[in-house]
Amino acid sequence: MNLIPDITIQRLAIKLKPSAEKMVRKEHPWIFENSIAKQSNKGNAGDLAIIYDNKKNKILAIGLYDPYSPIRIKLIQFKKAAQINNDWFATRIQEAYQLRKPLLETDTNSYRLLFGENDRMPGFIADVYDEVLVIKLYSHIWFPYLNWIVPHLIEVSDCNTVVLRLSRSLQTTGNTFGVSDGDVIYGTLKDEVVIFREHGVLFSANVIKGHKTGYFLDHRHNRKRVGELANNKTVLDVFSYAGGFSIHALAGSAKEVTSLDISKHALEMAKENAQLNTHSGTHNIMVADAFEGLQQLIDDKQRFDIVVIDPPSFAKRESEIDGAKNSYARLARLGARLVVNKGILVLASCSSRVQSDDFFSICEEHIINTGRSFTVLEKTFHDIDHPIAFKEGAYLKCGYYLLN
Repeated sequence: MNLIPDITIQRLAIKLKPSAEKMVRKEHPWIFENSIAKQSNKGNAGDLAIIYDNKKNKILAIGLYDPYSPIRIKLIQFKKAAQINNDWFATRIQEAYQLRKPLLETDTNSYRLLFGENDRMPGFIADVYDEVLVIKLYSHIWFPYLNWIVPHLIEVSDCNTVVLRLSRSLQTTGNTFGVSDGDVIYGTLKDEVVIFREHGVLFSANVIKGHKTGYFLDHRHNRKRVGELANNKTVLDVFSYAGGFSIHALAGSAKEVTSLDISKHALEMAKENAQLNTHSGTHNIMVADAFEGLQQLIDDKQRFDIVVIDPPSFAKRESEIDGAKNSYARLARLGARLVVNKGILVLASCSSRVQSDDFFSICEEHIINTGRSFTVLEKTFHDIDHPIAFKEGAYLKCGYYLLN
């Protein structure tokens, strides 16, 4: 399969500063530009960077060179030498697939097959929606290897269509070798909106225009859990986007569900997703900024049996961490005021820069600040198809609080 022209790659010999070498020995996948002490040649995107230790000149790791990123080398192989070839990728993809197999034994046909650094494929995401595979690239390093990788992904996933999505930075810098965001690179896409199943509940993903690869698969387990708790309950789903928690709650026989989001378009998708499934509950939508909408519901003396607050990442960079913590505190206070006695408040974060212990401490302190006491029902992290291989790879955390 030749999706793009063959690209010649070279081998670069790299030596690192001692602090960076120490991190590589711990199998951290990132080498920053200022960590490189010596480099044999000027590197192009996707060149093989062979990392040698300073004392014995032994191979420490192998990575792919990225001239467009401050993370100059993304590591894919640790501790021993290897031929980075067709067989290497076949093994890597098969290992990733085996990790996901237990999920595919449930009534689910949507999953993340490759999760970037956590599957030793930095900047490479592959999500499956029924029979459509969506690849999202965040780095130019992968173009020289696509002709090898894509056939293996098709083989293990048994998909009949492949869509390629490119990050914004990829679209605006460097050569993309004749491919564009949203290209169908294998098979035929009958409809850009693909219907898929998640623990028996139907959803849709726009694989051409949707966020990321079309949907957010990471909260699957938490959506299922909210559905299990929702029988005959009233539920508020804040930052609902396309209604993930809402639809599972309705499928779980919730009496009434309110989806709150600032995007009217997202809420239209939530309504469409609700209509894909049989349910008897009422589904309301509320177009509002989350903070303003929550305050409005408090002012209107509304109360819910379950309140789910799952915001987008508030801290994409170091300078935003304090602001993110303040936002989580506000959301915990607002949410706690909307939950009935013996109701459940579900608070989530996808900001990797805010550590889970800090997030849970903030949530719990600010629930107490509203005069409520609570019991922790459970705390959850990543679902099985989002494994964690290094500290920064852990971003998702979710707390379930029974409020008194």
